[in-house]
Amino acid sequence: MTTQEFDAIVLGGGPGGYVCAIRLGQLGQRVACVEAEEVGGVCLNWGCIPSKALIANAHLWEKARRGAETGLRFGEATLDVDKMQDWKGGIVKKLTGGVRGLLKANGATLIEGWGTLEDAHTVAVKAKDGSVQQLRATKGIVLATGSATVQIPGFEFNGSTIIGAREAVSLRKIPRRLLVIGGGVIGLELGMVYQTFGAELTVVEATPSLLPGMDEECVKLVERTLSKRGATVLKSAKALGQSSNPDGSVSVKVAVGGVEQTLVADVVLVAVGMRPRSRDLGLERLGVNVDARGFVPTDDTCQTNVPGVYAIGDVSGQPMLAHKASKEGEVCAEVIAGHRAGKDWVTVPGIVFTDPELASVGLTEAAAKAQGYSVKVGKFPFAALGRAMSIGETDGVAKVVMDAASGRVLGVHIAGPSASDLISEAALALELCATAEDLALTIHPHPTLGEALMEASAAALGHAIHVVNR
Repeated sequence: MTTQEFDAIVLGGGPGGYVCAIRLGQLGQRVACVEAEEVGGVCLNWGCIPSKALIANAHLWEKARRGAETGLRFGEATLDVDKMQDWKGGIVKKLTGGVRGLLKANGATLIEGWGTLEDAHTVAVKAKDGSVQQLRATKGIVLATGSATVQIPGFEFNGSTIIGAREAVSLRKIPRRLLVIGGGVIGLELGMVYQTFGAELTVVEATPSLLPGMDEECVKLVERTLSKRGATVLKSAKALGQSSNPDGSVSVKVAVGGVEQTLVADVVLVAVGMRPRSRDLGLERLGVNVDARGFVPTDDTCQTNVPGVYAIGDVSGQPMLAHKASKEGEVCAEVIAGHRAGKDWVTVPGIVFTDPELASVGLTEAAAKAQGYSVKVGKFPFAALGRAMSIGETDGVAKVVMDAASGRVLGVHIAGPSASDLISEAALALELCATAEDLALTIHPHPTLGEALMEASAAALGHAIHVVNR
């Protein structure tokens, strides 16, 4: 068997892997990127990008439905699901083609197949046709294999009535009754899309709260929207099992507070989380540490316990977010190329594309208090924001969590239109150890949604202008 030699081999072409490979190429390294399915990974092909395309359409649909409130009448809106899915597919195809082009332009070699480690320098790649080739890395091997949808016993995917997120972004028929198991990011984002398009939505969440870990006040705004649109939300509930009915529907047995009930749905979306893809990589052969949940621990340079073997993105641990994977990919590439680099960021933003959008960075009020901080919180409602009124989206709030002793911003939490875009300013504030006064004194243009962050910062200091200080 002939062996191709590279400086580095990256296993996985998702948002961590392809970024790492591109950066290695920019740094003059000979690099191979091994991908078993399609470049872009879960994020680009079945997650972030396709779901946000559907969410954008759902948001537009909702705006059109409410147009009469502002004097606009469009007539009866109609939905061509096939056309929407083809449009979404075109976006994905354009982006995956772009990634392939970037890899090539930066000198990275894309190799299609499943890679496994034979030793700390050697990878065997099995192609779809069964052929195997061997690759050797002189400087490092990067695990960027991502994650896969968690399945729960009794709810194995069948591609039609019991589905995961991958199938959910590709539905060509709006289910009349959709039951979502899991009230986290994926479940609520996709559940609200199909609810907007007319599905009767039921959410079954095992914990006492939807979107665990997000700011509770912000989450309540999402719950209010769900309720307003007719959703049934069952918290502290457990899905026990399911059975098929003669008419093609599914009966799902659910326990809520110890009381069992049966729910009927046309489609059940299982969205209870993602698990790292660390199996079948040959890690045990090398003695690479893998924790009880399947994550591969690394140090600040993305290196595992085995010298020369690195891990980035979902497979390396929480938070399992595309932007965190990409940043780790850059760091890892620079380390392998001999530059000084490390995972030295202060925080990683989290966003949820529900209605309203949620975005969070840093500590929540409860977490800050638990860590011993003396906390002050400033809030500014979108209902008092001129720009929010002018676009007809006033459900929301901006919250700044401040250390009362130093004035330093500990966290920012936003619910409302474009929260996913607004949070970047807050992330920069935390990276620069900014104070609430820094944000309050920064002139924000008017009329914009960004003024909410300025006003919330001023409210934390007790001198907001456009809301009563408390």
